[in-house]
Amino acid sequence: MRVLHTLRVLPEGGRISRFAMRAGMATWLTGALAFCGGECAAADAGAYPSKPVKIIIANAAGGASDVLVRFMTPRLSEYLGQPVVIENRPGAGANIGAEIAARSPPDGYTLFLVSAPHAIAPGLYKKLSYDLLKDFSPVAMAAEEQFCLVVHPSLPATNVKTFVSFVKSHASQVAYGSTGNGAANHLAMELLQTTAGIRLNHVPYRGSGAALTDAINGRVPVLFVNLSPVSGHLQAGKMRALAVTSLKRSPLLPQVPTIAESGYRDYDLVNWFGYLAPAATPDDIVRKLSAALTRVAESAEFKNRIGHHGAEPRIATPEEMRAFLVSEIAKWGKIVRATGARVE
Repeated sequence: MRVLHTLRVLPEGGRISRFAMRAGMATWLTGALAFCGGECAAADAGAYPSKPVKIIIANAAGGASDVLVRFMTPRLSEYLGQPVVIENRPGAGANIGAEIAARSPPDGYTLFLVSAPHAIAPGLYKKLSYDLLKDFSPVAMAAEEQFCLVVHPSLPATNVKTFVSFVKSHASQVAYGSTGNGAANHLAMELLQTTAGIRLNHVPYRGSGAALTDAINGRVPVLFVNLSPVSGHLQAGKMRALAVTSLKRSPLLPQVPTIAESGYRDYDLVNWFGYLAPAATPDDIVRKLSAALTRVAESAEFKNRIGHHGAEPRIATPEEMRAFLVSEIAKWGKIVRATGARVE
């Protein structure tokens, strides 16, 4: 905006009255402020971020997803130049946090940590209050981790083959634990049962801590579990690892084969983590967030920290992440239908 001034030429020796001077100054200030207001508003709109960024986690504090985000937030805050705060909103199979995030303003100040359970949900629940693909904009992937099939030492199984033989010879007498109906580790076991033609008794728990405790005590001797909480117990001989669930071995347990190597070549499941923003978040903001998150995920510091927990970085552009989400929803949906799992 330009401010134009009209100057009145006075006769030689003429004077401008004090009133006229004040009026002219007021006009100039009004124009200047109008100019600054327009320019400053434009600057504010482009100066993202100008306040703290919030990350919603649909799980309780202390879980694998919570730990992962807390590994990332210090560097992410540094790269964005703003504080990054975490809001844990657990409940309803990780769907409460997802709904809250989906309804948040699409201004780039709310991110949602998405993981495998959210790709499972569309096939598992008859009705959801959000759509993972329509209500969110993919931002960046962060990491992935395998599950590990572990058994109590009292179970006479040292690998998948002997485990399957033992279960078949003890029809429906062996119990396994999970973190709840429809959880990723529940479906991991359901898939193995369907693939191997075996049947175990399912004991659902409300969280991984209680399930692991009972597995260590031998009450429920079989469990699919993330590597990080069980690695110490494996080293101490309190649990025995039979196989991991991805197509490649874990760097944390290189001596433990995959289920695919153990005779079930198409078996491939991992838990993964990424970030979404509410749909309609401006693309330039999504790109800025994606660049910052990817920069953290690619750092040697982050790789080292999550490596001790059995996880690895996973990098993807927003477009690649959308394609991945589509494939994961289809993949888990097929497993849900094959196993007959259902949560009302």
